[in-house]
Amino acid sequence: MLTRQGTAPPYTMLRPIKGLTPRFPVYEDLVEQLRALTRGAYSEVATHVCAVAAGWAYSDGDTLATIAARLGLGTNRWSRMSVYNDAMFIASTAFLLQSACGRVAVLCYRGTEPRNFINWLTDADVNPVQLPFTIGSLPDETVRVHGGFYRNLRATWHTVMGALDRAVAGRSILDAEPDRSTNELEALYVTGHSLGAAMAALAAVRLVTDPAYRDRFGTKLRGVYTFGQPIVGNRSFAKACDAHEFLGASVFRHVYGHDIVPRLPPAVTDQFVHFGAQLHAAPGGRWTQSRPPLTQVPEILWSTLLVPAIAFVSQQLKRTRDLDLPYSWYDHSPTFYIQASTPPGVESEFER
Repeated sequence: MLTRQGTAPPYTMLRPIKGLTPRFPVYEDLVEQLRALTRGAYSEVATHVCAVAAGWAYSDGDTLATIAARLGLGTNRWSRMSVYNDAMFIASTAFLLQSACGRVAVLCYRGTEPRNFINWLTDADVNPVQLPFTIGSLPDETVRVHGGFYRNLRATWHTVMGALDRAVAGRSILDAEPDRSTNELEALYVTGHSLGAAMAALAAVRLVTDPAYRDRFGTKLRGVYTFGQPIVGNRSFAKACDAHEFLGASVFRHVYGHDIVPRLPPAVTDQFVHFGAQLHAAPGGRWTQSRPPLTQVPEILWSTLLVPAIAFVSQQLKRTRDLDLPYSWYDHSPTFYIQASTPPGVESEFER
């Protein structure tokens, strides 16, 4: 287990030339907005914050914390928890951001790193596994989830829970500040992009259904915002999650354009079904409710490799930029998810 921790720089360092203005940070009252949000209610602000966190989780902890501070989580504390085991196809990284006051936390899982071959093997390790806890009244043996996703979630799980436990108890999540008191955690958000989105969805399921975590952590969960999320479980799993009062309405899956990843794994590998609320944005557009849930692509070669690759190349060429293909790797970029999640009239954290 590799753990790195730190704090975001103060605003005087983030704006050494311009200083503080009414336009900086992006959300002056961000902690209060996130703390006051009704459990399970959809929020444009929370979507924006989570999309930015999910995108910058591909960077390092200092960078993610700095970006979160520019949004409004000033001088936040951060902890990065990582486990790598190439032979077991595990490359798992989770970030926990704790607001300076302690009332708000964002748990963010890193997605598939383009240059990390083990991450790609994790995504391909579809063989379903049984969960060690019950969801609703369905028998355990009928519920299966994507094996690679679940093993990566499990790899950092207990370290993440240890950090959350300190936050709930009203203490700093930093090992260097074991006795520092804060306010108790009131609002927790879970997010991620791609593989990170799959881990975020599974983390939410465990937080609100597993008795070991449900009462202490699940009650703090305000919303789960995923971006470009692949399908994580079988039909029985999805049915049980949709029937759950929180999971069915408060896991917000965002799908941009013709992103191929929310249609994976392919149907030839096994039957997988989405759960939760689905939102879609056309290129250059905003998020709107979308039904029915996306279904799996039928096979691997044409749907998963050739068409999405052609769509990526076509976007780089002027004459083919308007080519409308059904599946695209290009639309999977976290940049587009952040753009679609930025509320009207709100400038980027880099423009302020």
